Amino acid sequence: MDIKKEVEQLYDELIELRRDFHMHPELGYQEFRTSKIVKEYLENLGIETKIVTKTGVVGLLKGAKEGKTVLLRADLDALPQDEKTDVAYKSVEAGKMHACGHDGHTAMLLVAAKILADHKDELIGNVMFVFQPNEEQAGALNMINEGILEDPKVDAGFAIHLWTPIESGKIGICGGPVMGADEEFELTVMGKAGHTSAPNEGIDPILIASSIVQGIQSLETRETSPLAPITIMVGSIHGGSGRNIIPDQVQMSGTIRFLFENEEEEKQALLAKFERLVKGICEGMGTTYHLEFIPSNPAAINDYQMAELVKDAAKETLGEGSIVTYRCMAGEDFAEFSKKVPSVLYFVGTGNEAKETHYAHHHPKFNIDEETLKTGVEMHVRTVLNYLGN
Repeated sequence: MDIKKEVEQLYDELIELRRDFHMHPELGYQEFRTSKIVKEYLENLGIETKIVTKTGVVGLLKGAKEGKTVLLRADLDALPQDEKTDVAYKSVEAGKMHACGHDGHTAMLLVAAKILADHKDELIGNVMFVFQPNEEQAGALNMINEGILEDPKVDAGFAIHLWTPIESGKIGICGGPVMGADEEFELTVMGKAGHTSAPNEGIDPILIASSIVQGIQSLETRETSPLAPITIMVGSIHGGSGRNIIPDQVQMSGTIRFLFENEEEEKQALLAKFERLVKGICEGMGTTYHLEFIPSNPAAINDYQMAELVKDAAKETLGEGSIVTYRCMAGEDFAEFSKKVPSVLYFVGTGNEAKETHYAHHHPKFNIDEETLKTGVEMHVRTVLNYLGN
């Protein structure tokens, strides 16, 4: 089996799939077009499929001999933002864009499925292809709750994230925690409406919100060990309707990301500190608030032994010098899979300034180096064969 040759022969199809998905992005749980294409593609390969969690697709490829079941996951959803690239395959959907590489993830896994299906008579065990909806809003747990890990029982899992912070030609792999836990928050600061000419007669929630933004930084720098990665960011603030009006409230939202050894216990302690600070500032300025925490995903933690298997596949794919150790605080709900079965989430570098694929994820000019899609397909195939012992 000449994996590189087979990937190269399917390169045009790989690019066509990726660009089609890129032109037609769909938000979480709205991926009906994408889901239909994925399902039909897998069925044409003779792979059993089913729809899970509204728009998710699960395909099961059964090998010629009984053995373990390995899961490969790709994510389907796009982001609610306008694209600002000038590529020919730019999004045709206003306010929607594949700005995180999920279009590439889906295309890579489909082509990997085609190669593996062509060699199903050589497989020892099963391959489960999971195309997950709503990754940006943590849809993995819904698929797990619907039992996809049970029939058949999944023994291990792998996922690839195309990653512009890593240069093309490199693969980021390591055991242990690799992506941060994420807790989101929605906060409304109550004020008392009035005229800006008489600020003493109102309560200015904009001033209070500003104090909260400044104050929460102390949770990172003064109340958390510098050895514990943590970042708290306010992503949006909305309040006020005119230059001379004191508004009656300000709405704020953001994320709290962390990598803690005792995740649940330390998370609860951090959230309690967050609310204590908000409450103290609001009470000190004579007002109230409403705070809601929205659980997103736990930290993604790679199995150490499985990570070594992925490193072996990377050496076969790109050579010994291709491997870099990489961790970050971004969230990834593949973490839900890694809590259930031994798993590895790893990063295929796709950053190339000459090709303008160096923009950060979720940037309106985000794009990927399409040459690296071949690396992703080959890595999928090799990790499956190495794990199943083919």
